[in-house]
Amino acid sequence: MPKALGHIRVLDLSRVLAGPWCSQNLADLGADVIKIERPGVGDDTRAWGPPYARDADGNDTSEAAYFLTANRGKRSVTVDIATPEGQALIRDLAREADVVLENYKVGQLKRYGLDYDSLKEIKPDLVYCSVTGFGQDGPYAHRAGYDFLIQGMGGLMSVTGERDDLPGGGPQKAGVALTDLMTGMYATVAVLAALTHRDRTGQGQYIDMALLDTQVAMLANVGSNYLNSGKAPKRWGNAHANIVPYQTFACADGHLIVATGNDGQYRKFVEAGGRDDLLTDPRFATNPLRVQHRDVLVPLLAQMVKTRTRDEWIAQLEAVGVPCGPINDVGEVFENEQVKARGVAIEMDHPAAGKVKLVRSPMKLSLTPAQADLPPPMLGQHTDEVLRDLLGRSEEEIAALRAKGAI
Repeated sequence: MPKALGHIRVLDLSRVLAGPWCSQNLADLGADVIKIERPGVGDDTRAWGPPYARDADGNDTSEAAYFLTANRGKRSVTVDIATPEGQALIRDLAREADVVLENYKVGQLKRYGLDYDSLKEIKPDLVYCSVTGFGQDGPYAHRAGYDFLIQGMGGLMSVTGERDDLPGGGPQKAGVALTDLMTGMYATVAVLAALTHRDRTGQGQYIDMALLDTQVAMLANVGSNYLNSGKAPKRWGNAHANIVPYQTFACADGHLIVATGNDGQYRKFVEAGGRDDLLTDPRFATNPLRVQHRDVLVPLLAQMVKTRTRDEWIAQLEAVGVPCGPINDVGEVFENEQVKARGVAIEMDHPAAGKVKLVRSPMKLSLTPAQADLPPPMLGQHTDEVLRDLLGRSEEEIAALRAKGAI
């Protein structure tokens, strides 16, 4: 199949999640991604286990599941960038690349002559993307940034978690590293935009991506609500600040999500529950009124929902067009008939595990589909291949570099 980015090579100096998530997106779209890792150690997430991928006999390998999630489609090359020989290799690889992606602390790569200003001298049309916690300027630029910290500093935890006046209330981080993932997604968009500009003008450019910037941007309506009201939003748990009812309810045997986005859906909901009194009560006639009187309405709806099972409610509400659904655990997600029909889970050959299970890219393009040709690499698996085939190094030169500890 043709590849949308089959003409693009990415030199990926990033580790952990935000940067690798970006480069995996580019790899899924066909880019040749060369992942630079520390000799003998590699990406930090290689050690973030258990769980680990298992071999054919069911025994753990050394491949952490965390690493597998963000590194398919890449070739691993081990280079010690603290050595002059390693720095020279990175410069040579940058000459052959369209994109450099890195997430070192501000100014750290400048010491090695691997910053944007240095590399654009040898590759003027280079697209260079830096991912940091706080960006390249400002009073926090020197600080290390981690997803958990940024979720707190960037406001997400102030609106995530149960209401303070209810049991279990208080700030809560998201269950996945949402800020890292969204930064990786924004970085992907920025890289593609810069490549489009380069193709039109021949100009490369520098991209400054910050986790904090991303977190504030992704507050979306919550941020807009504050900017336009001057009032800081609060936590609503599984409820919605602006829509009622739009939350979870306990059924006779589990929990149900009900998301009534308009007055018509609300009417169908209460009609299905046999509560015409909630339909005719003037306090609940419109969404603004339901928001105003939520403390009265929601307990009444909770009593109504509790009388039936989850599946009974889903069948009834789907039949009348009320958005609803279950709360699945991850096992139930991968057993879901729609998830299976969409082919979300994939299996790839792997040199250590035999087979590894991964999640397919959600980007579905009709002519240039996202696809993973390479499994997540073993540490340094492609070092000799890349140095030999891309840079023309001889076996003797590669052996000498290895003897010096540069690779």
